[in-house]
This record gives sequence, C-alpha cells and structure tokens, in this order.
Amino acid sequence: MIWVLAATVWVTVAAGVYLTLSRDAFRIVIGLAVLGAAANLLLFGTGRIGSALPAVVPPGQTLLGEAANPLPQALVLTAIVIGFALACISLVLMLRLIRDAGSDDALALRHAEPPADDPVKPPQPRAGCDPDWPPPEAGR
Repeated sequence: MIWVLAATVWVTVAAGVYLTLSRDAFRIVIGLAVLGAAANLLLFGTGRIGSALPAVVPPGQTLLGEAANPLPQALVLTAIVIGFALACISLVLMLRLIRDAGSDDALALRHAEPPADDPVKPPQPRAGCDPDWPPPEAGR
C-alpha cells in the first residue's frame, strides 16, 4: 500500500512541477495547488495508512498498538483548508493581473516589475540569459 502512495506522490509532484514551469499564468497557479496536494499526500502517508483501528488508548495501556496516528490526519485536514484558500486567492489575483496586463503569458507580465533604475531591483540579466535573446537580425 505504501508503494502505491509513494507512486501517487511522485506522479503528483511531477505534474505540479510540470504545470508550475509553464508560461501560462493559470497553469502556474494550478501547478502550485497540485504541489500542495502532493505535500498533503506525503504528510498523510506518515500516519500509518494501513491500520483501520481507531486512535483510542484502551484502559490500562499507555501506547497505541497498531492504531493510526491521528496527528498527520489533523495536519492534512488543516493543510487542505489552507491550500484551498491560498489557491482561491491566487486565482483571483492572477485573473486580475491577466485582466490588467491583457495577456496570460508569464513573460509578458514582466511590465509589473520595478523600473531598471530602482535601487531595490536586482541587476539586469547578462546577455544570453534574458528571454528575448538572440536579438532580431537587422535585415529581417
């Protein structure tokens, strides 16, 4: 059972990274939500998933025998709620940004960065590292 969960976590992480590395803004937000779901699956797998016994200590004992650990389950439920709220807020902000910019391409959204002479902004990328490289030829 743990191998099935491990494969599911791996596939979920791969899908989340693939979506996050996309240039489409909507896919980036969905990819981050999928990565959050992968983290929830990983955390859920730490809580002894094969046991069907409740996490109740019988009278006279001090340890849970083969019962499932309730702490990862409670943490996952909390993380699901927080992840859903974060995904909703991110989607609303992304839709507003797309509406204001007129494009959903991540490279086209660079106009939201501070101006080049801003003292807080990091230095410009070197030639060959920016997305508009190579420069268009003069004859074309």
